[in-house]
Amino acid sequence: MEARDEEPLLRRILNRRIIICAFTGFASGLPFFFLIQLIPGWLRSEGVDLKQIGLMALVQLPYVWKFVWSPLLDRYRLPLLGRRRGWMLATQLALIASMVAVGRWQPAYDLQTIMWLAGIVAFFSATQDIVLDAYRRELLPDPELGLGNAVHIQTYRVAGLIPGSLAFVLSDSMDWGWVITIVALFMLVGVGLTLSIKEAIAQPAAPRTLRQAIVEPFREFVTRRGIGYAALVLAFMFFYKLGDSMATALATPFYLDLGFSRTEIGLIAKNASLWPAIAGGLVGGILMLRMGINRALWIFGFAQLAAIFAFAVLAEAGHDPWALAIVLALESFGMSLGTAAFVAYIMRETTPALAATQFALFTALTALPRTLASATTGFLVEGTASAPPGGAIESLAQALTVMGLPADGLGWTRFFLLCAVCAVPGMLLLFWVAPYRAEQRDA
Repeated sequence: MEARDEEPLLRRILNRRIIICAFTGFASGLPFFFLIQLIPGWLRSEGVDLKQIGLMALVQLPYVWKFVWSPLLDRYRLPLLGRRRGWMLATQLALIASMVAVGRWQPAYDLQTIMWLAGIVAFFSATQDIVLDAYRRELLPDPELGLGNAVHIQTYRVAGLIPGSLAFVLSDSMDWGWVITIVALFMLVGVGLTLSIKEAIAQPAAPRTLRQAIVEPFREFVTRRGIGYAALVLAFMFFYKLGDSMATALATPFYLDLGFSRTEIGLIAKNASLWPAIAGGLVGGILMLRMGINRALWIFGFAQLAAIFAFAVLAEAGHDPWALAIVLALESFGMSLGTAAFVAYIMRETTPALAATQFALFTALTALPRTLASATTGFLVEGTASAPPGGAIESLAQALTVMGLPADGLGWTRFFLLCAVCAVPGMLLLFWVAPYRAEQRDA
């Protein structure tokens, strides 16, 4: 251990394992931002209303339910490349094909088909996340878990530049079908990674039966400190990011409604938020070394809560490029601090020997508020008066009307204030799951 501590810092940061984590983050982030940034912006630019775009968030349900099939990836292996790499390659090739297919259709005539294809993209993306998380956990020794996952998260964000920035710049001079194809081909970075690495050295043995792969991760989590504490932890994972998940669900349509062009969105909104987000993650990681995870959850949680108000400020400022850049820089920095502490907490609640399915369970739970709450955001902003009759859209509109939503909606400013209120329950749960003056971890 002493020899390791004396190793030069740069060499410890830039070793091969950490570099692999950088590429896993890019491969994981690209299809996710394809779903939450490119597709909503594309649909809005083609005249699709906010209520239908908001419901597109439901295609992200595979991120919520991925723990259901995660044991299959632990138990079984494909014929080629090994237990983890075989699943990596299969999901990455499927992602390229399904992402390209999305761009072959027209939003004005084929919205339902686009929604189904987007759901397929989400399924393969969530499956890729399962195997990338498992591979990363097996690859990294314990002292490198924090750094490796921090690098993964930051390159995950960098990947958002492709569908969230480059795509919108290209769309001003190219057909959307070609733009989507170009974005999909960036998944070849993940394919190249899979073909160039080896299976992790410290790979645990596969479960002997499918029943063992399914039951043991859940049994261990529930019995570790009791069912009551497990329920509080799961509730906290649901609520801690609820407010900012809602606030960012319609970010690209929000910018368009303020009058920003697609080029402005690509060059200002995405870049102004990227680097502060990366800085927030790195600063959060450094600060947690001194204050611990519990205190970071409190302090960064308040920063995250305050950052939500930045969107309300921007809604009042209107079409002001400087306001867009400044507000998004502050918002991204604050939310990234909260994410850094939150991911560290999830890691702490995971048992290494059962990490694959437990990671899938925990990260799926954190995706649930983003998916379900985001489906209502279009109605919250625009109201229910113009909801088309029949089906799930009318049922959701009626439910929101019963709950007191004005027929003409909240508008953008009041909507973001509501998002801030929705962030409060997660902060209150900190009293039980992460007391400020205690760092608890029962093995």
